[in-house]
Amino acid sequence: MPSSVPAFKLRPPDQPPHLLTRPRLLHRLDAATEPVVVLSAPAGAGKTVLLTEWSRDLAARGECAWLSLDAYDNAPDRLWSGITRAVRQARPDLPARLDDVEWTADTWLQEILPILLAALGAAGPCTLILDGLEFVTDADAQRTLADFLTRLPHGFRAVLSTRHIPGSPLPALRARGLTAELDQHDLAFTPGEAHAVLSGLLGSPRATENSRALHEATEGWAAGLSIMGRALTRTENTAGTEGASARGGQAVTQYLATEVLDRLTTEERRFLLRTSVLDELSAGPCQALAGDRAGVLLRELARTVQLLVPVAGEASTYRHHRALSALLSDALESEGSDTVAGLHRSAAGWYARQGRTGEAVRHWIRGGDECAAVASLLDGWETAISAGHAARVARWLAMLPHRTVAADARLCVVAAMTALSRGAPEMACRWLDVALLRQTGAQSVGEGGTVGRAAAVARVMACCQKGEILTADRLGASAVTGTAPLTAWRALAGSARGAALLWLGRYEEAETSLGEATRDAHGAGHGLALVRALGLRTLCALLAGHRELAHVLSAEALHEITAVGLDRHFVSAPAHVGRAGLLLREGRLEEAERALADAEAALAGPSGAECEPHVRALWHFTRSRLESARHDTYAARGAREAAGRAADRCETPGILTDLLGQGDAVTAVALAAPRTQDLSMGEQRVLRALCGSLTLREIASELYVSHNTVKTQVRAIFRKLGAHDRSEAVARARECGVL
Repeated sequence: MPSSVPAFKLRPPDQPPHLLTRPRLLHRLDAATEPVVVLSAPAGAGKTVLLTEWSRDLAARGECAWLSLDAYDNAPDRLWSGITRAVRQARPDLPARLDDVEWTADTWLQEILPILLAALGAAGPCTLILDGLEFVTDADAQRTLADFLTRLPHGFRAVLSTRHIPGSPLPALRARGLTAELDQHDLAFTPGEAHAVLSGLLGSPRATENSRALHEATEGWAAGLSIMGRALTRTENTAGTEGASARGGQAVTQYLATEVLDRLTTEERRFLLRTSVLDELSAGPCQALAGDRAGVLLRELARTVQLLVPVAGEASTYRHHRALSALLSDALESEGSDTVAGLHRSAAGWYARQGRTGEAVRHWIRGGDECAAVASLLDGWETAISAGHAARVARWLAMLPHRTVAADARLCVVAAMTALSRGAPEMACRWLDVALLRQTGAQSVGEGGTVGRAAAVARVMACCQKGEILTADRLGASAVTGTAPLTAWRALAGSARGAALLWLGRYEEAETSLGEATRDAHGAGHGLALVRALGLRTLCALLAGHRELAHVLSAEALHEITAVGLDRHFVSAPAHVGRAGLLLREGRLEEAERALADAEAALAGPSGAECEPHVRALWHFTRSRLESARHDTYAARGAREAAGRAADRCETPGILTDLLGQGDAVTAVALAAPRTQDLSMGEQRVLRALCGSLTLREIASELYVSHNTVKTQVRAIFRKLGAHDRSEAVARARECGVL
């Protein structure tokens, strides 16, 4: 093999000034016991600098061979000539025959590789560092390197540094546990390391205030930090910081242009430019902007450039590194605003066809097509709301200019429904007032609803959420009647009116209205309305004394809550409160505690105490019953007082007045009323005896049982009746009809 290799390729380059020692990475390299170590990261990530520092001690012991690869080495004979020459620097006794053998495929396998492996195996420990492996793309050269790496003798290690994510034989070595890897995330500077670098460059307190911002802007990319930091060193005063940042940004752009863009093919550059308008890169939208080969180009560029960062949790989806994104945006802007707008509109069209409303709205706005953005939002808002994703719709609305939303009655209704779904009825009412002013003609909004009808339904829902149940009952009747069956609007109106009837104590009417709402919600596929209707029906059946029906409805409601993923939405609270009431009735206190905790979590959303005062009051009341069952008088009293305060926020408290005013008498019928069969025959006999003036010892004598038996039965009676003394037990028993 020819042996002429420039001497500068056989030693590490000189270290830059202000070198930062990185102990965590040096320790990783020292600790690696695998025969192959791979550093794979984009240009400027600090691979060469790190290996140069790490190799010093090895070189001092004569155990390091270094070869800086370049395009000249992209052939098997020149590659192995360089490797042999590098190894000979550390192992001068390498057989001279290796220099005389002419490289061919046959001589490689039959002579060169066996001689090299035997010589290295007989020598002491040695590490070969190949810096710049991305230059080796020739198939034969890659195959010979794979032959070598898979057969490394004991004591010999290879460290590979590359800008590309390497292919064969790395997967096979990885599967056999023979390789250690450091990637761009490992090499990225931590905030502390960034601060140390800038402190060394600036030598002033300004490093602290700049390091955090620069670390975020560069994502810990070593070259970016160094370039920006050096730009700041030339700034004498704080006033010049902005100009220094601009100069630094320009320098970073120039670095990436020469080190990344200029090394790409025309097709690859075109792909990166056209897809630079995307926040996330995946095959679908990239094909819409860059053609049918976009998926192939995306995978290849993600492997070779490595400034396309994988998006966590999304298979084959990437985003631009911030530094690369800035370069591409500048380059694309130079082609004209029409080109940028056209790409955004193409992306928006693709996202709209996929039903990805948020991305579609964002790109329509960036592409200057506000009307299309409005159309996409109106197409997608109802599906998002029905699944409990009101926050998404709020973000979509926020992308539009406020004047655009306020000028369109349909968008005002959407904003009102978004507010209602987030538990903010007062804000919803303000949007509905604006909608009435903007209403023109029979504009439709959502499925099967005009602006007028939709606004009427939203108004009923707002009244119900605020606790104005008389108004909700009155408005709800006309809203339900005027809305087409099996639509979300009718389901929402029916559940709102059903809630009003429930809190007024008109249980049969409430069940009818809520049953129809359940049917309509099923038909419309509206998860939010369905969960609410089933939860309210559970409460209705429980308060009306229909325990079996309440059990069935509770199970169905909880199933839908899990299926739709609404366990932390306030509409799930009635189902959880109803479940807690049923569990209390059966004496399952720990399970009731968990159900109340679920209800509390659902009510603790962004709505605060503004939304659903009746449900909140009933939650506190049920909590008071739980604490009473635990004989915690203090906690029970506190929960009952909290229920009273919540009821005070209701314009018409309805049944809450009875629950809180009559106390345990209503409770007996409602949530946890004991029945005669709950007491044993012996306990019933003792209970009747407690009505008189006999002592427990005298009762035991009258009933021909022991004193201890009577005491045990009295404790059981107190527990089952939720009483704390004899007189309270008798009063509770009479109120519940047990006596």
